[in-house]
Amino acid sequence: MQEKLKTKVEGSVLQMEWTFDAPRELVFAAFTEKEHLEAWWGPEGWQTEITTFDFVEGGIWHYCMRCKDPAQGDFYGMESWGKAIFRQIDAPQSYAHADYFSDASGTISEELPGSENVTTFESIGDRTRVVFRSDFKTEEAVKQVLEMGMKEGFTSQLHRLDQWLLQRTVS
Repeated sequence: MQEKLKTKVEGSVLQMEWTFDAPRELVFAAFTEKEHLEAWWGPEGWQTEITTFDFVEGGIWHYCMRCKDPAQGDFYGMESWGKAIFRQIDAPQSYAHADYFSDASGTISEELPGSENVTTFESIGDRTRVVFRSDFKTEEAVKQVLEMGMKEGFTSQLHRLDQWLLQRTVS
């Protein structure tokens, strides 16, 4: 059963939740292994290339999402660079990371908001509930990322992950 993204904003905190029809270890691996992330990370019609991925505390994840879908109009050909710094890892229950917009060289954007994030993975039978908590510096920063379409883009990529997981759990 497909659940929609549950979203809650409280001040400068954005919390989202999604339940996957897959076991926790597989869902955790999908979020924490380079080859898996490249297969589904980014909205529909976008392709992700990871230039650096070191899933250890203090490690860096630097990537580029590129729009490959001409039907997306002005977005076609666009690049969106991101950089994360892993803060804490408690596999397969959770991990924490700082998340930023960046450029191709990994320089963090001063104009776009960054956040401190905790992602938790909870087993519910043979399903997994994932809770994404993002702490921004201000309420305005939360509003800015939401106005940029973050919720819609994230929903699209979580649907892509649902499909990726389905291919690995069908026996």
